Amino acid sequence: MIHYDIPEPGLSPNFTIDDIHKVRRGNCERLKDATVEEQIADIHRRAAHGWEYLEKLRREREAASALPSD
Repeated sequence: MIHYDIPEPGLSPNFTIDDIHKVRRGNCERLKDATVEEQIADIHRRAAHGWEYLEKLRREREAASALPSD
């Protein structure tokens, strides 16, 4: 069982090593009772979300570079 009620860790704007530790602790708590299959499904779901976000950023960057310069 994946614990979705665990709050996301508050990350600093500069993303330090402490933030990485917070994310890892949060993931450990969230997945502590999950089966291997549930963990893999969760990783795939989160990775797909990450790729969608990166694609959105790429499209925005390409749209901004396509604008005529003054």
